[in-house]
Parts: sequence; structure tokens; C-alpha cells
Amino acid sequence: MTPAAAPTLPGVERIIVTGGTVLDGTADVPGAKNSVLKLMAASLLAEGRTVLEGVPTIVDVRIMAELLRRLGAEVEHDAASRTCVVDVPAEVGHRADYELVRAMRASISVLGPLTARLGRADVAVPGGDAIGSRGLDLHVEGLRAMGAEVHVDHGYLVTQAPPGGLHGADVHLAFPSVGATENLLMAATLADGRTTLQGVAREPEIDDLVDLLVAMGAQVGGRGTSRLVVDGVRRLGAVRHTVVPDRVVAGTWAYAAAVTGGRVHVRGGRLEHLGMVADKLRAAGAEVDAVADGFVVRGPRRPRAVDVATLPYPGFPTDLQPFALALAALADGSGVLTENLFEARFRFAHELERLGADLVVDGSHVLVRGRPSLSGAPVEASDIRAGAALVVAGLRAEGTTEVHGVAHVDRGYEDVVASLRGLGADVRRDVAAVPDERLGGVLG
Repeated sequence: MTPAAAPTLPGVERIIVTGGTVLDGTADVPGAKNSVLKLMAASLLAEGRTVLEGVPTIVDVRIMAELLRRLGAEVEHDAASRTCVVDVPAEVGHRADYELVRAMRASISVLGPLTARLGRADVAVPGGDAIGSRGLDLHVEGLRAMGAEVHVDHGYLVTQAPPGGLHGADVHLAFPSVGATENLLMAATLADGRTTLQGVAREPEIDDLVDLLVAMGAQVGGRGTSRLVVDGVRRLGAVRHTVVPDRVVAGTWAYAAAVTGGRVHVRGGRLEHLGMVADKLRAAGAEVDAVADGFVVRGPRRPRAVDVATLPYPGFPTDLQPFALALAALADGSGVLTENLFEARFRFAHELERLGADLVVDGSHVLVRGRPSLSGAPVEASDIRAGAALVVAGLRAEGTTEVHGVAHVDRGYEDVVASLRGLGADVRRDVAAVPDERLGGVLG
């Protein structure tokens, strides 16, 4: 008698990469995920139709769109034209529910606009975070300086502006938090008087938000510096705006070229936003050259080992640290990677070890001894960039690499499989059934 097939659990999506391909071709860069979500939140500041162009088709945009809909806005996202129309009514809601905020921490960016326009906001505290954490502390301190009362009630961060609305203030951020900079900047646009924000983040995405707000009628000075001066206005208007290109996606394709020793034309990427990244790639032996519509990266036959330390912009971005680690794992020599912003990103290092990387994690540092190649294995993505970096590492692994947890990747990349196939990679996405016995008898 033929034995019965083992029971299986519901399918698990995975990306399967067959190593050995040298990438060659063109990869397009859409608008930045880390900008468009905040631009969508900023649309709440003005009644009417704000039109955003260059919007990527990613899961996080869908989540933000749903959040805005629940606040009363109408949102239409056309993937074909990469446009997103946010039609904000005269009256909007003030409560951002936990189910959406826990799915995407960027949902906290509605806090500033709602407090400024409505005088109040109830926004769920992001999962795993607390009011005493550095990031939320900066949001809270800034809003309190502008006159808002802020407290946590049943898991929600609740703000209440004084009867006359928020007022201008001098705010100094102890750390250049991108999220706090964005929230306080948006809140200040409708505050009464002048707000000076010092020690702010200087990422290109901040400049993009400033450009949108100024187009809406805000008065903001100091663009591109660590000090923003905002003179509040009574009302803002809806506008049309093109989202800045995604420098992290551009950096992803740059590292993919370097890892595989290939040539990738990163169309739409802005090399000036990747200064430190380009420097490190060149130090590793890659050629990085600007062209009229982006830049081109030619990877070395084998990269040289370089040290990398993440820092706030214009330093090396933490979002590209996993890719630098993947390149270091294949380099000639040893290098040290230091994570100064998010230590949890080194969870990726242990998955890279499953592919044969020779590394040692010591607190915020990783010592990597490069090897000529890696070996394919099943791995698990812990976040957006870790997932994409595991796919990139699999391009230089012997055999097959299965990347699980690919829902993370969908939050930040438009069909990464199609993009890589367009560059010649042997990569596909499918659904794998999981037999009971692989769970060690958990199912009884």
C-alpha cells in the first residue's frame, strides 16, 4: 500500500534564487517608500485633492491609503500611472487604529497633521514601542513645546492642542530622528507663530516633505540643513507633487551589481543621495558612474573588504547595511560593520551565516571574513531590507536559496522578482506547503 502523504499546513510564500547569475541590464527606481508615506500623511493638512506622482506599488502604500480612508479621505492609487490621489474632506477623523499602526510604524506620521489641523489626535502606540522610547519621546516633547497636552490612554497616544491651537516654539532634537522631524515639521506649519526645529534629520526624504509643504503654502526655511524655521500659516492647499526617487531601492540595485560582479543601470536613481554608499562601493572595487537618467554600477570580479559604519544622513544608511554585510561576506579580506542606529538589524547576520558567511557578531559590530562564494540554504527574512539582501546574497550562492518571510519584501519593493529577472537572474516566487513533521510534532 502506498503510504499517505504527510499532512501539510497552508502554503508559505518564498522566493527561490538559483545562484551564479551575473546581473546585466536596467533597473528602474520608483518614488521613495520612506517619503511617500509621509507625503500621504501630510495631505491631511489641507482640504482638497493632493496628487502624488511616482508612487510605488508596495504594501505600505496600501496600508497608509487604508488608514487615510478610515480618517475620512478618499484615496485612489493607480499602479499603471504611479499616481495616488488623496481627496481630503473638510472634516476628518482623529483616531488611527492599532490594527493599521502595528502593521506599519510610519502610521505614526499622522500624529502631527491631525494635531495641527484638528487640535487633537488619537494614534495607537506602535507595537513593541513605549512612550519612554527615544523615538516617541522626541515626538511628544516637541508637541508639548508647541502647547499640546500628550498622554497615553489604553494604548493610544492622545494629543490635545490648547483652545487657540498649537503655537510656535523652539525645539531641539537630542537625536536627528526622521519620524520626529517629519511630525513636528508638519505640526508647525499650522501653528501660531514661528517654530525653530534644531538638530533635525537631513535625509532627502525630509527635503521632499519640505518641498511638498512649501508648495501647499507653508513657510519653511533651512531646507537641507539641521535647522528648520517654520512660520505658521492659517491654511494650506492641496497640490500636485512628484515623489523623490527611492535611494534605498537604488542602493539595492547598486549592491546587487557589486555582489554579482555585473553591470546595472540604475535608472531614476540619484547618485547625489548615495554619496557614502558610492564611496564604499568604489572602495570595494566597483565602478560607479553618473549618467543622464541615473547611474551605472559595474561590480568587481571579487570585491575588496571595507569597513562600514551606519550613521544618520549623510552617513551610510542603516537600510543598506544588510547589503553591505552581504558584499563583505564575499570580499577578499576581513571587514568590520558597525550598526549605530538599529542593533536588531544584525538578526540578518545569523541568516547570512546559514548561507556560509564567516562572521562574528559582537554587540553593535560584526567582523566578517570574506569567502569566494556562499552556499544556498533556506533562510528567513526578518524585515524589508533583510529580505531583499538575502535574495541578493542568494545570487552569489552555489545552488538554491529559499527566502521565506517575503511579505516583508513586498512592503518596500515593487515585484523584486520581476526586476531581478529583467536583469537576468534565475529567481522565482512560489508557495510551498509545509509538512507537519517539520514542526517537530507541535501539531500533535
